[in-house]
Amino acid sequence: MKMWAGRFQSETNALVNDFNASIHFDQRLYPYDIQGSIAHSQMLQKQGILSEEDQKQIEQGLLEILDEIQEGKIEFTSEYEDIHMCIEQLLTEKIGAAGKRLHTARSRNDQVALDMRLFVKDHIQKIQSQIIVLSQELLSLAKSNLTTIMPGYTHLQRAQPITFAHTIMAYAQMLRRDLIRLSNTYSLMNESPLGSGALATTTYPIDRFYSAAFLGFDKPTSNSIDGVSDRDYCLELLSDLSILMMHLSRFSEEIIAWCSWEFKFIELDDAYATGSSIMPQKKNPDICELVRGKTGRVYGDMMALFTTLKGLPLAYNKDMQEDKESVFDAIDTVEMCLSVLPKMCQTMTLYTNTMYQAAKKGFLNATDCADYLTKKGLPFRDAYKITGQIVAFCNEKGASLDELSLQTLKEFHPLFEEDVFEAIDLLNCVKQRNVYGGPSPEQVEIQIEEITRFLAKMEAEHE
Repeated sequence: MKMWAGRFQSETNALVNDFNASIHFDQRLYPYDIQGSIAHSQMLQKQGILSEEDQKQIEQGLLEILDEIQEGKIEFTSEYEDIHMCIEQLLTEKIGAAGKRLHTARSRNDQVALDMRLFVKDHIQKIQSQIIVLSQELLSLAKSNLTTIMPGYTHLQRAQPITFAHTIMAYAQMLRRDLIRLSNTYSLMNESPLGSGALATTTYPIDRFYSAAFLGFDKPTSNSIDGVSDRDYCLELLSDLSILMMHLSRFSEEIIAWCSWEFKFIELDDAYATGSSIMPQKKNPDICELVRGKTGRVYGDMMALFTTLKGLPLAYNKDMQEDKESVFDAIDTVEMCLSVLPKMCQTMTLYTNTMYQAAKKGFLNATDCADYLTKKGLPFRDAYKITGQIVAFCNEKGASLDELSLQTLKEFHPLFEEDVFEAIDLLNCVKQRNVYGGPSPEQVEIQIEEITRFLAKMEAEHE
């Protein structure tokens, strides 16, 4: 018999029962449901609504159920319908009448709203910790490659010389913003819906501020209808995770390209690559390809929940049950991706000479050649045209700019002097871009220091 069956004269159809039940996926909310129930019982006892004896029985019973679930002694079945009814029924079977008093002054509507907030808060912090680990690995790569020259690209065409450190720090900056976005979501959602009831609170003299503080929230939600029907934070989380996955996907795409024989800038460790069942020479970057593919999955979770919520009237509707699988799947996917990427980065091999040769062959110092003539007094557009002519000449001869003699360069313009070779040296080209945010080793070190301080602050907040 269902706990809500007093109004009904016949049993629920078995198919409807299975269709309606959420226990097969919301069972993972059990620690949060128990945490919220303990807070609720303590508040009821403080307010004189629940006796001290009943409260102690309830709390002890809930802690025993928590242990039994963690030890695998409890089997979740659809007869429980959802995790809230399951915990309450198990508690009542364990301690008797006191268990029936736990639900005083609350509804499953505010229970599930509370459980989901506690779950999301917990996993935001876990994901942030994982992002910090990946960011620290990127910082380590950057510190070791401040003068590792590689081509910078626009339109996937070699454009200007940069360093591997500068490239890696671009992704560190993306992850920094991802951490901030998640912190903003955490801050905005850090209000407790407990005590909202079904939608209109309760006639009992409860203390919502007490239970909110007990559970680590800043305050209770200000409107009880909004308290039970708000899932904005789920949408915001899924948006944050989608942006994070987009960044991880872009990074993965770089790794995939750099691993190819066409680039061969890096090679993944054998432990973080796979082979082919038919081609013995293959070494595939499957981890990165899966991260790239799973990005679409997280996007799908976000769009599914947006679509579910878009037409719902106030307050709670059963449609909201659909929030869990989308949120659970997105979180699981992100956490799985973040668990493998740091070690993959730590163990990969960089082919620095290949990077340098790619930069050398791409006329990446052409802009610096034009700048050299401009600094000698030639208008930039004239310098640009002359440098373009030199590049065309080099293409015909199969040479790079720094391989031409001074005499040959002077045939294009008399302003060229011996110091041109210093100006177009690839490392010097990078060092001369000593502007805040630029690729010079000095500036990249500033970026590294800034991100290091930021990560230290984030870690301190998590302690």
